[in-house]
Amino acid sequence: MTAVLTGGLLATAAGLNAYVPMLLLGLLGRFTTFVELPEASAWITSDWALGVLVVLFIVEALVDKVPLFDTINDVLQTVVRPAAGGMVFAAGSGSETVAVTDPSALNEQGMLWPIIIGAVIALVPHLLKSLGRPVLNAMTGGTSAAVVSTVEDAGAIAISVLAIIIPIAALLLLLGVNWAIVLRIRKARRQRRGA
Repeated sequence: MTAVLTGGLLATAAGLNAYVPMLLLGLLGRFTTFVELPEASAWITSDWALGVLVVLFIVEALVDKVPLFDTINDVLQTVVRPAAGGMVFAAGSGSETVAVTDPSALNEQGMLWPIIIGAVIALVPHLLKSLGRPVLNAMTGGTSAAVVSTVEDAGAIAISVLAIIIPIAALLLLLGVNWAIVLRIRKARRQRRGA
């Protein structure tokens, strides 16, 4: 169960930023003993993969902070984020991490279903982000783009790190953030009705 939770949380983070969980898995798999990736995902630890992921992370982090370019980036990422979610779900749920010590159940089933499940999981936050960002940009004249993007990147990093170390804490963080967003939306609706 912990393996599925870890994979699902990594896929959720990929829906916010495709490269954060992949880069984190690659770096931890390469330079630490926190993560031992399954053979099918070991390519993430190679020099070329880590180099490409660093460059893609930097490009996305910069482009995502500029109004209009963030929306164009979200359109382009509609394929990338779910694909990354599928890869990190399969890698995360099939790896040995600090929290997952027996991933054999998922390794025996092959990689197709974990990739599909991870892609679907990543698609949800991606779609929410893609639909919400243009609205926020319009409401704030684009001034919120950098702040919201920074929060999304920080969230993807926090969820990814916690998913590997303490998946339950990552789940609680994710649920807490979602609850805070729901409360904020309800408050805004009440204020609009009262105005």
